[in-house]
Amino acid sequence: MTSDLELHLEEVAGGLGFPEGPVAMNDGSILFVDIEKETLSRVTADGTVDTVADIPGGPNGVAIGPDGAAYVCNNGGVYTFKEVPVPGGVANVPWPSHPNYTGGSIQRVDLRNGVVTTLYTEFEGKNLMAPDDIVFDNEGGFWFTDSGYQNDDVQYKGALYYASIDGQTLKKVATIPMANGVGLSPDGGTIYVSDTIFSRLWALDIKGPGEVEPGPMPQMPGRIVQSLPAHQSIYQWLDSLKVEASGKVCVGTIFNGGITVFEPSDGTFEHVPIPALFVTNFCFGGPDMRDLWITASSSRKIYKARWPRDGLKLAFTA
Repeated sequence: MTSDLELHLEEVAGGLGFPEGPVAMNDGSILFVDIEKETLSRVTADGTVDTVADIPGGPNGVAIGPDGAAYVCNNGGVYTFKEVPVPGGVANVPWPSHPNYTGGSIQRVDLRNGVVTTLYTEFEGKNLMAPDDIVFDNEGGFWFTDSGYQNDDVQYKGALYYASIDGQTLKKVATIPMANGVGLSPDGGTIYVSDTIFSRLWALDIKGPGEVEPGPMPQMPGRIVQSLPAHQSIYQWLDSLKVEASGKVCVGTIFNGGITVFEPSDGTFEHVPIPALFVTNFCFGGPDMRDLWITASSSRKIYKARWPRDGLKLAFTA
């Protein structure tokens, strides 16, 4: 269902590559990664964009850890980018070819000096494929998704992981075909994961750090909140997500560009349109947690708007 909500969008930054992973900082700036330009950057209130660190490969998602550093999901260059025609212009979209793909990793960036440290590159002898999105819990560990990748006619399945910031503990939690967005419920008892290619939002009940309750079948990691239907004969894919203080789950939506808001208790949803083919991610911030920064990645832009409800405060900020 299309929402009656109309967002007043203010362009904060333009002319970017493929921005993702916005994080509202305590000083009012926005930290974000640029997958195409392979950077971690900061945009200030006046629109100035400064590079914090060069991150070769494909920095895809970022979160602030308990030590004030930025932790980055690097997809290893699993995408190239291509401009495609759309009504009114062109869209910059990720393309499933990866001639320079190096394998995925989790990296730490010291925001004081831009020093990048690689923490994880493999699990049980196999390379991480394409780490995508990340969220910290209150204990200081982090959950992250690996979206897997496509190679010709083969889809390599992704997964949900849990890790520690010291580079010593990495657990594979669940296999999910194309795990993308990840976020925690307000009480910390549920982890939500969006599955891009099936347009599906998963909910997994947490029983401990990196441990979830089993699903009803081996290939079902939890319960399904909802799967999106086609919109005007075009499929809708789900990208990264954030959670409201109310518990609603907001997911960036691509092809039918916007934010889809799910009610986890009954699976009902509404779609808030945004003028971009790929709305990949967003973050809440400001004194009342109603400021919303949106990566309209296919348009090479970051927008700012006001949201009608409070976003959930993250475990750590900087």
